Amino acid sequence: MAEPLFKRLAIIGIGHIGSSIALGLQAVPGTVATLVISDTSPVHLAKAKELRLGDEYFADPGAAVAGADGVILCTPVGSFATIAEAIAPHLAPGCILSDVGSTKQSVLRDVSPHLPPGMPFVPAHPLAGTEFSGPEAGLGDLFQGRWCLLTPEPEADPAAVRKIEALWAALGARTAKMTPAHHDRVIAIVSHLPHLIAFTICGTADDLADETREEVLQFAASGFRDFTRIAASDPVMWRDIFINNKDALLEMFSRFSEDAQAFARAVRWNDTSYIEDRINRSRKIRKSLIDIKQA
Repeated sequence: MAEPLFKRLAIIGIGHIGSSIALGLQAVPGTVATLVISDTSPVHLAKAKELRLGDEYFADPGAAVAGADGVILCTPVGSFATIAEAIAPHLAPGCILSDVGSTKQSVLRDVSPHLPPGMPFVPAHPLAGTEFSGPEAGLGDLFQGRWCLLTPEPEADPAAVRKIEALWAALGARTAKMTPAHHDRVIAIVSHLPHLIAFTICGTADDLADETREEVLQFAASGFRDFTRIAASDPVMWRDIFINNKDALLEMFSRFSEDAQAFARAVRWNDTSYIEDRINRSRKIRKSLIDIKQA
């Protein structure tokens, strides 16, 4: 029988992504010998036990990582510094630390200073998820065919990087590597800015006079409904993402604002060629997503 990829893997934070990892690993038995679940929320931990997401359960993250050869941080990125400080004294030599955070420069900034010298750290970000949260929101096939971006530092242990790649491959994901700074700029446009826009549009609708607001909800078309789906995402997670990727997000928002103003001018002055060009370019992007099966 083949050796497991990890003998003892600890998941810190059993929300939507953490529970999806746990369920995904259940579908590939033998990848992890013992799966440890940790969450400071008694409700989440009790639900994880009820759903049998792991083999052992701990409220204390320090106790959870003791003896583990792999640890994945699955909490909001704003909590990483506190968690890294709490678990650092309990990490076993040779343990590989990773995460699923949506911002990578902040993760390296907050986690690295607390790690023991030579501790392998391989930051990762699976590009998958829904608007739902909590351990009951886990999906065993969430990562199938999706990308997981790895942002290890140049001096990272290649064997540790390969092991984290293998873990995500076992979950059905495809992996790619990029620098933390490049990751944050790319994700700012494909994920963070769309969420900022969705939250803003829904907030604008909520601020309308009561009568108009009721009609907006009653007659909501598919475009608005799509925004509300995105805007239903976890507020703590997205608050932390916006604050921890503010530079890249604000850069992309500035470019978006200029483009939106140009589009508005085209509408004001009946510039049909500009309007059609923008729509056609958008259609090409949608077709490209479909062609590469990322739609």
